[in-house]
Amino acid sequence: MFDQHTIWVLIPIAAIFAGVLRHSLRLKEKALDRAHERESAMVQRHAAETRRLEERVQVLERIVTDKGLDLSLEIEALRDRPGAPAARPD
Repeated sequence: MFDQHTIWVLIPIAAIFAGVLRHSLRLKEKALDRAHERESAMVQRHAAETRRLEERVQVLERIVTDKGLDLSLEIEALRDRPGAPAARPD
């Protein structure tokens, strides 16, 4: 099928092809590593932003609930005060 000279030509060609393939795989691996690092950084930024937003929501919830309770107590105190106008019937 192949003569002796053909085999000696195919061996270096196969070695060159294997080297090119190995180099290509290394480049792809490096590209994947860089993409993974970018995604990891993005995940960390999103996690920090989520924590900041959760803290802000907690503060807003405290403001709303505390002020709502204070306002409710103030309204009740005004109603209980002598000489306060009677509530309007609606």
